[in-house]
Amino acid sequence: MYSLHCTKKLLDRIKPSIATSPPTPTTVLGNWYATALFWKPQLALLVNERTLLPVLMPLAPSSTLSARFPGELAVVLGRHGISRAAIDREMAAMTEVAFAKTANRSVLGIMNEFSFLAEGYRDYLETSDLLALSMRLADTPCSPIKYNSPARLIKEIFAAA
Repeated sequence: MYSLHCTKKLLDRIKPSIATSPPTPTTVLGNWYATALFWKPQLALLVNERTLLPVLMPLAPSSTLSARFPGELAVVLGRHGISRAAIDREMAAMTEVAFAKTANRSVLGIMNEFSFLAEGYRDYLETSDLLALSMRLADTPCSPIKYNSPARLIKEIFAAA
């Protein structure tokens, strides 16, 4: 169980029922934040609240975003070198999701920064490979996690779990 805190522009697209008080997460990574990027094609940017790990994925079909997200996350975690057993445990804990409005302004600020950086990396690297862009964003030092990078922090968290 985890909560997916969505921006208003994403909530308007997926129209879920919103939890008034999000439940306590049972996953190692905890809750996630999500927004829509209106590129061509449209994308969803999901950022982990605890580690700030970014995951870029296609937005369409938006109604299945929460069902498709764990699979996309598994690919990103695998690319970061997380063990298959740890990924399987995380995916098993992600079977239930509650939707909520955004509540953490630090994560929203990082999402804005990642949106800006992703567009620059897409043009600079001349790629539209979402996995490559997610990996590049994960190497960004972030002040809310004491200038650590999400890529290093998830390895530390999964090693300790």
